[in-house]
Amino acid sequence: MKTIRKLVHREVIGAVAFVTFGFLALFFFFDLVDELRWVNRSATPGYDISFAVLYVALSIPSHLYELLPITVLIGTIFVMARLAQSSEFTIMRTSGLGPGRALRALLTLGLGFVLVTFAVGDYLAPLSDKAAQLVKARAQGRLSTGATGAWLKERQGDHSFAVNVRALGADGHMQGVRIFEFDAQGRLAAQIHAPSARFGEGRWTLQQARHSVFAAQDSQEAHILEKTLSELPWNTTISADMVAAAVLKPDRMATIDLFQYISHLKDNGQSAQRYEIEFWRKVFYPLSCLVMVVLALPFAYLHFRSGSIAGYVFGGVMAGISFFLLNNLFGFAGNLQNWSPWLTAAAPGIIYSLASLAAFGWLVLRR
Repeated sequence: MKTIRKLVHREVIGAVAFVTFGFLALFFFFDLVDELRWVNRSATPGYDISFAVLYVALSIPSHLYELLPITVLIGTIFVMARLAQSSEFTIMRTSGLGPGRALRALLTLGLGFVLVTFAVGDYLAPLSDKAAQLVKARAQGRLSTGATGAWLKERQGDHSFAVNVRALGADGHMQGVRIFEFDAQGRLAAQIHAPSARFGEGRWTLQQARHSVFAAQDSQEAHILEKTLSELPWNTTISADMVAAAVLKPDRMATIDLFQYISHLKDNGQSAQRYEIEFWRKVFYPLSCLVMVVLALPFAYLHFRSGSIAGYVFGGVMAGISFFLLNNLFGFAGNLQNWSPWLTAAAPGIIYSLASLAAFGWLVLRR
């Protein structure tokens, strides 16, 4: 039985690796063609084809994380269908490979793919994506989102702060920083404008900061005390990862960074629905590899005629694509309808797991 398990594992791993390499090569080509429009046209001179290739190459781990469940499904379906067509799986069944053992063999292999997907999505992809964004920032001079940049909120005692960071520079420092301070009654108490700022341990250091304090009097008039400082320290719990989270896409963050950012949003009375859904998606997405191997197992119990294997493999590919689309659909719908974040993230996997187990049970028990 150990020999059969090793044979199946070797065949599936080889097929998944081949399919994954093919998809990554296609994504690399398309991304490189899209990136060529910035070559020698960026704000900073020197962004040539080598930088474009480097940027696209650093984006590969993010594509790998997104593709792994689909390539696991395609590779496993191909192996199972080929073993069924050549009657090798029938021989394995007569040698003692029952449905339970076959399911356990694939689930063991699926757990390996789960660990690989988690490692790529939580460690390799965030690091490579930050490096890729640094390359892009060097080309464009800065990294920003939208017309006004990123907005964050923090509460310190009975005062609250609205913070705007227009962009992140290529050196990792902030550009165009605006800080608005409000008192307990919600009135504007002070504001700080600084062209640049750098992160520190528990504080920011703002350069050439213009600090305006609104001192209200008993009369209707208010006095504005304004001063300009070459350096102004500002104590805050907003870290560099939180600013990057507001600038970059949440799906490119590590799970622990998402959790910390969600805690920060909740502590300051901000909506964290979008980030909570993304957090639970990052928890459940690697587990979809288990769903895919279970979904592929029924193909080993089908009876193939000559040339019919391609149609079944194509059907499996469409099932994988539909899972990916359903996963995104539930994410958008859950954010709009304010559904439970963990249920929104887990629903596609639960639906496809039940469908695959039902198909497996029908093919094995009834046929």
